[in-house]
Amino acid sequence: MIAHTLNHCAALLFAALMCFPWLPAYTADLSIGTASRAGVYYQVGRALCRLTNESYSEHGLRCETLVTGGSIANLRGLRNDTMNLAVVQSDWHYHAMQGTGPFQAAGPDTELRALFSVHGEPFTLVARRDADITQLDDLIGKRVNIGNPGSGQRATMEVVMAAKSWTLADFALANELPAAQQSMALCHDRVQAMVYTVGHPNDSVAQAVRLCDARLVEVSDSTIDILVDDNPYYAYMEIPGGLYTGNPDPVRTFGVKATLVASAQLDEDYAYVVVQTLFENIERFKTLHPAFAALVVEEMLQDGLSAPLHPGAERYYRERGWLQD
Repeated sequence: MIAHTLNHCAALLFAALMCFPWLPAYTADLSIGTASRAGVYYQVGRALCRLTNESYSEHGLRCETLVTGGSIANLRGLRNDTMNLAVVQSDWHYHAMQGTGPFQAAGPDTELRALFSVHGEPFTLVARRDADITQLDDLIGKRVNIGNPGSGQRATMEVVMAAKSWTLADFALANELPAAQQSMALCHDRVQAMVYTVGHPNDSVAQAVRLCDARLVEVSDSTIDILVDDNPYYAYMEIPGGLYTGNPDPVRTFGVKATLVASAQLDEDYAYVVVQTLFENIERFKTLHPAFAALVVEEMLQDGLSAPLHPGAERYYRERGWLQD
């Protein structure tokens, strides 16, 4: 009986596809590489795909959000054609374009193109209150989650470590958990501190603060001053006070911008649809996550963008009068 029902349903589906060929196929035309579901990158991709899919009847494109290892993995995925859009940190966006840092072996990605930047991402240090960590240098000798390989948080932590002349041996433990697992590791005292390059407020940070009374720690000293001064993609930032329980004061740190990038091979009309959908729904987009609330259109067109604009994005911006010759 079950087999007969399944065969009957399959026959009906086949007939529907034959009789109504205009029914949309549920395959994605656009795939956006993000990061862990616990981070804001996933929310960027989810929001963009939501807006794009809601206006399917206008442009005929479907979008899907990919959970990935983060910025480094996304930039490699673009180069290897396993995705056609990606949310990445502005510093790794720069290094991929230049063929430096983790992209030195592969060389410059001359096909990398920018669409726009999104929210600021402070480098965030969260520590257990019983760990006696009140400044960056207090991480020495502690159990620290430095992030999974391929993630932006891990790569930025490695930049900080190099600036400090630290090695993994300087920590009692250097854990490599992804963002989705680090807060519970902190609460269970498997690590005493975690680092995260992320927009705020963030669910992973909020969980650590709420469940195990963790605190945010300032990341600001002479070494970080030099790092910010020497690299145009870094800037000092401040995590506002009161975002997290038990953390009433603003916390000074440094950070990057989240940027949306693509390969030059992405169809110009597809890129046009993405930026058109975002900016024609920008006020709604701002409501889809608290980290988007303070976005400024003028800044999104230039901040953190090291790669040339994708032709589809450039076409839309010129039509709006936002770009001048």
